[in-house]
Amino acid sequence: MADKVTNYQCPACTGPLHFDSTTGKLVCDYCGSAYEVADIEAQYAQKQQKADAAAASDEKKAAARRAKAAGEDPVWSEAEASGLSSYSCTTCGAELVCDATTAATTCPYCGNPTVLGGKLSGKLKPEYILPFKMDKNAAIAQLTKYYKGKAFLPKAFKSQNHIAEIQGVYVPFWLFDAEADARGSYDGQVSESHREGDYRVTTTQHYDVRREGTATFARVPVDGSSKMPDEHMDSIEPFDYSELKPFSTAYLPGFLADRYDEDAKTCADRAKTRIENSTAEALRQTLSEYAVVDTREENINVRMKKAHYTLLPVWMLHTRWKEQDFLFAMNGQTGRLIGDLPVDKGRVAAWFARIALPLMAILIWLLYL
Repeated sequence: MADKVTNYQCPACTGPLHFDSTTGKLVCDYCGSAYEVADIEAQYAQKQQKADAAAASDEKKAAARRAKAAGEDPVWSEAEASGLSSYSCTTCGAELVCDATTAATTCPYCGNPTVLGGKLSGKLKPEYILPFKMDKNAAIAQLTKYYKGKAFLPKAFKSQNHIAEIQGVYVPFWLFDAEADARGSYDGQVSESHREGDYRVTTTQHYDVRREGTATFARVPVDGSSKMPDEHMDSIEPFDYSELKPFSTAYLPGFLADRYDEDAKTCADRAKTRIENSTAEALRQTLSEYAVVDTREENINVRMKKAHYTLLPVWMLHTRWKEQDFLFAMNGQTGRLIGDLPVDKGRVAAWFARIALPLMAILIWLLYL
């Protein structure tokens, strides 16, 4: 049988390679050798070409040609899927993908410690991937810094939330391209005041204001995971898309990858709303010369184009404390962080007492003075 291995091995010692987000290279776990992703991909591409040539039948080749002619979206090949595993969380339903060397002991979304393994199958293969830039140590340091200065944060929460269990997850996103035509009519007002003797005279001029234009949008992001709160993903933007890479499984070792459960059609409405809001805001920004602006009518027509299935890097930590769930999400490229924190009511009461009691004493002293 043809060789279909996709677990990348070190050319020097055959040890397993993992992607190092700090250097952007594949590093050997055993001998420490480092390699460029493109070089390792090139080596495995040659092996894969030989394997495909030996294993592919005429029927498979014909099917591939028909699929390509029909313009179908790319799917995971048998070679790629053979070195990957999928995990389904029995609590929240998250479906995660990782390489064979990654141990998935807890679900990053709900913290459930029980996950079931299976072979990767179905669903589209991503078109792009944005590699992690922050390693785990940097992510832990950023989260620790986030806790500092929070006066009402319970001390027990800091010691019990298992910061070291933070996990790197490639979250599925749809990046939408679109064009928008916009027209608006407004009532603009400019007022001027001056004094005439004992009177202040105000003159207000009214303008019939019209605006129209077109806007082109590229890569408007919408996450394709129903488990990830949208406000979390919005809060850790932006990502630098100039560093997008064509998808390769070489970037997966050491990380998890969530598979989308909301397709492009489902996510298109949210992308369209974001585009409409941005276009309307762009129209209104051209009205700064008027002191008062009343909108009479706005018409925005959005033409959605291609959606690019992309994996974006997110460090995630789920913590359960006193029967409450807390989810933290961090941009794996910039370190931008969002997450809710519990409040220690005892600390709040103590703080209030320290402020209120001295104030009451001063008030009583003033009353009886």
